This record gives sequence, C-alpha cells and structure tokens, in this order.
Amino acid sequence: MNDIIFKILISIGVIFNLFGCIGLIRLPDVYNRLQSATKCVTLGTCSILLSLVFKYGFSEIGMKGIIAIPLLFFAATVAAHALVKGAHSFGVKLGDQSVIDEYEKDKEKKSKK
Repeated sequence: MNDIIFKILISIGVIFNLFGCIGLIRLPDVYNRLQSATKCVTLGTCSILLSLVFKYGFSEIGMKGIIAIPLLFFAATVAAHALVKGAHSFGVKLGDQSVIDEYEKDKEKKSKK
C-alpha cells in the first residue's frame, strides 16, 4: 500500500513540476511566471518530499522530507513575494492581458496621505 501511495505522490509531484515549467515558458510576464513557478513547483516538490515518508517511513530520509516541506513552503512563498515586489519597484511592466495592479493602487494611496 505504501508503495502505491509513494508512486502516486511522485507522479503528482512530477506533473505539478512540469506544469510549473510550462508556465515559465508560456505565461506573458514576470509576475505570472513567478506565480506559476512558486505555486506549481512548491506543491510538486512538497508532494515528492511527502512521498519519501511513505517510501522510507520515519527513518532519517523520511524525517528530512518532513522537515524540508515547511521550510520549502515558507521560503518559496516569501522569496516569490520579495521578487515580485522588487520587480514592481524597479518598474517591470505588467503583461498586456493583466487586468489589475494592486501594488500601484497601494502606491497611490500612500502618496495621497
């Protein structure tokens, strides 16, 4: 049973990582690309790390996987937010299909005060 769950989690992880890579190629601007990379690759990698627990149990390898999941989750989301905020402050334009710019609204509110 654990071997089946291991294979399913590995497959889910590989598929999400593949979707994240496709998003990096297909999406129009840096903001959408970072969203794709962060969400898909984080979920995919966390799924692969979780599969280690089912394959090896709570041994040294499984515990490293359990410890790495929250570290990866928080580090990837914070890093992506910092990159997006930095890209916006340096003036990287949104794609043509982007509808709303929340950071620009925040700048306007701060400048009015």
